[in-house]
Amino acid sequence: QVQLVESGGGLVQAGDSLRLSCADSGRAFSTDTMGWFRQAPGKEREFVAAITWSGANPLYADSVKGRFTISRHNAKNTVYLQMNSLKPEDTAVYYCALTHRSPESDYDQWDYWGQGTQVTVSS
Repeated sequence: QVQLVESGGGLVQAGDSLRLSCADSGRAFSTDTMGWFRQAPGKEREFVAAITWSGANPLYADSVKGRFTISRHNAKNTVYLQMNSLKPEDTAVYYCALTHRSPESDYDQWDYWGQGTQVTVSS
């Protein structure tokens, strides 16, 4: 079974960087699309980035484009989110997700979710 476990969150200052990791510990191999979402308190969960197995044409939300980079290491069933130039508005719980469908999938079409990792960016 798919088991997604995020790590790498923490408390940082504005302008700092973090790298989030998400490993599928439940399977030895996967060709599925993986991605990241985030949710701030009292707000809807929003799309951040997604990447296919091949790594071609990764998708990014406009709010993070140019600052965040998604990548994956297929042999480890792991996806990463490198976050640079962090802003206070990036503060949220970040969730790893997996879909059997395309990276353009709507929110309810993502099939598996991790438990989330907290990212807090102070001014």
